[in-house]
Amino acid sequence: MRIGELAATAAVSTKTIRYYESIGLVREPERTRSGYRDYSPAAVERLRFIREAQATGLTLAEIQSVLELKDAGAASCDHTRRLVERHLVDIDAQITRLEIARAELLDLAERADALDPTTCTDPNRCQVIEGSP
Repeated sequence: MRIGELAATAAVSTKTIRYYESIGLVREPERTRSGYRDYSPAAVERLRFIREAQATGLTLAEIQSVLELKDAGAASCDHTRRLVERHLVDIDAQITRLEIARAELLDLAERADALDPTTCTDPNRCQVIEGSP
């Protein structure tokens, strides 16, 4: 199949396919006599896998490491599990940071509710953010 058909079937753009080829995620296909790329049905599955793996939060480099194992005929489950666990640790840390930020913003909102806007006369600071003098 040609690149446009592959793109439509795999729900990615032709530009994405060309980029993936340039970084080695997708093998460059054989060419027809007229020079068109001629993709196999396996390219559709590879692109779908890449798209699904990205949706889980894996980076293209991480996806490539999984695909390299697969291409070599090796099992990738342990490697993929380590990648997923690393992302879980990162997400947990991000959740903690977001919870702290949320608590701080709630404090600021409560402070704002208690302030009299007519007393906010300093042109260089906001009493909601910096508190009262």
